[in-house]
Amino acid sequence: MFDHCIYFNTTALARQLDRTWTTAFAPFDLTPPQGFMLRAVLAKPGLLQSELADKLKIARATATRGLDGLEAKGLIARNKTTRDKRESTITPTVEALAIEVALNAASRATTARLTELFGETVVAGFVEQAKAIASKLE
Repeated sequence: MFDHCIYFNTTALARQLDRTWTTAFAPFDLTPPQGFMLRAVLAKPGLLQSELADKLKIARATATRGLDGLEAKGLIARNKTTRDKRESTITPTVEALAIEVALNAASRATTARLTELFGETVVAGFVEQAKAIASKLE
């Protein structure tokens, strides 16, 4: 019935991938969105909240909720900018820096398992196609 439905099939895939990434980030007590969000902050400390939302392709309100969770876990700090009091820079805490290597290793290992399962060409091609489709829908 839904064999040719892009919505149904990508959503089903997303649920399966969510389970995979939930397992990867479980040792850090992070959800997949929190894990990727923290990795982005660790990669670029001082990132503006709006830049983070753009980078992750999520709404600012969604970014705010994710950052609230990371802040409650003591993994990030938000500081109002002098330029615009509505905007915050995000920096990792000492606790976040302490798990950075392990968090990135868990992510690399998960990506490697998926690449081994499907093959590098399939994974790279799928990612490029997904990005191309998403950009056309923007």
